[in-house]
Amino acid sequence: MTTNLKVTLGIGAITALILALIVTAVVLLGPERADPPATASGSRTTPAEFLVREDSHRLSTAADGKVTLVEFLDFECEACGAAFPHMERIRAEYAGRINLVVRYFPMPGHRNGDLAARAAEAAAGQGKFAAMYAKLFQTQAQWGEATESKQAFFLDLAEQAGLDLAAFKRDLDAAKTAERVEKDQGDGMALGVQGTPTVFFNGTLLDVEPSYDNLKAKIDAALRS
Repeated sequence: MTTNLKVTLGIGAITALILALIVTAVVLLGPERADPPATASGSRTTPAEFLVREDSHRLSTAADGKVTLVEFLDFECEACGAAFPHMERIRAEYAGRINLVVRYFPMPGHRNGDLAARAAEAAAGQGKFAAMYAKLFQTQAQWGEATESKQAFFLDLAEQAGLDLAAFKRDLDAAKTAERVEKDQGDGMALGVQGTPTVFFNGTLLDVEPSYDNLKAKIDAALRS
């Protein structure tokens, strides 16, 4: 056997061993993924349960449950702001005929995204989630992309909505409010949400832009079925 042949065979054996190790690692470890949050009993919830929780905020509720739209959003996200009029039009047109659920998913690059989510949650404590949800998007151009805290601005929105300001301030800074936002974020990450807006239609990731026409077409088809 020549020296060149011995070298070639040796390299081939090493390459085969490396490939075998890689395949074994993939089989044993599997793809990297986020583990679903554990329940109080330590068991794992199902992906469907990540979409809508018992305490999730519903802007519209339908008894038949034929259509459920779930939006993971960031109030400071410009794309979410652009989708807001379409979602509002859908909400008005299909009130009581579809389930429309809002979940918090503030993005880390936004200075006031988390604060805005906590403002909406604080308003929810006084039964004013829908009002604050709308005000945050309607005024997004006035506070979005700011480098300083906009808490004073959100307090003014709360006053405009007729909220008890003392209770609003207390809830805005409460640990339970932050935990509520974080829970939505955790569900979103478990579902693979990476940006906003992310919309799920009847449990499936929406594969088109969340425009009025696209949403209407899917909703009408589902309601007819």
